[in-house]
Amino acid sequence: MDRHHADEVHDGGVHEHDRGLSYDLPVLARRRMIRLMAGASLVPLVGCTSQDETSASSSASSAKGSASSAAECATIPDETAGPFPGDGSNGVNVLKESGVVRSDITKSFGDFAGGTAEGVPLTVTLTVVDAASGCGTPKKGAAVYIWHCDRAGDYSLYSEGVTDENYLRGVQETDDKGQVTFRSIFPGCYAGRWPHIHFEVYGSLADATAATSITNTSQLAFPKDVCETVYATDGYDESVRNLSSLSLETDGIFSDGYEQQLAATKGSAAEGYTATLTVPV
Repeated sequence: MDRHHADEVHDGGVHEHDRGLSYDLPVLARRRMIRLMAGASLVPLVGCTSQDETSASSSASSAKGSASSAAECATIPDETAGPFPGDGSNGVNVLKESGVVRSDITKSFGDFAGGTAEGVPLTVTLTVVDAASGCGTPKKGAAVYIWHCDRAGDYSLYSEGVTDENYLRGVQETDDKGQVTFRSIFPGCYAGRWPHIHFEVYGSLADATAATSITNTSQLAFPKDVCETVYATDGYDESVRNLSSLSLETDGIFSDGYEQQLAATKGSAAEGYTATLTVPV
């Protein structure tokens, strides 16, 4: 474990980068209750006449379709923002800095050191949609703030050696399709956490740059095979060892279910990757 993170891992391997899992437990409980309720609605009726059976079967099929539709369009799971959000909730607030609204987040901006995060190129596109509409309505005019660690597993503004940098953080307003796109680098894997990107959704760009009225906070996960390919390249040495002891199924955040948060990722280590995710809110 590197010197930056050795003092931030709790018992059980959960990394201090993402403390706050206790706050997520009520959310997990609600998800499990929803699954149980959905299952209960599909219990077959006993002692029906032939006509009743047909009606019951039709109703059950309809209920199953509705449940399936609801599951496919469930709101993105709420997750902890971790201790390094940079949104003013834990010290520094980058959201009020001029220049934070940008698509290329690889470089520091404003009065900071001006460094550039190195690594395999990554383009991230998030599509924010209205869950209540069945995920069919884009959320135009919303805003998304994303942040993640660099290839060494360090967070700008917080980690030793990069406190004077603010790269790998940025905000964008969603377009007519509900989309935002950021140019970044593939994040490293630090001890205790599966590779991920944090993001917050706001009702408007004004809300985001005022750091107020967050509507959703979640995390994006990456497929294992892509991570392994990226981490075989220069600069990701520590990530190889850290990833080998982790899995999505045992990660402290994604272990309760990651289907809605696993990005569709394409590309190559040589040319870079694209990661896309639909974010129902």
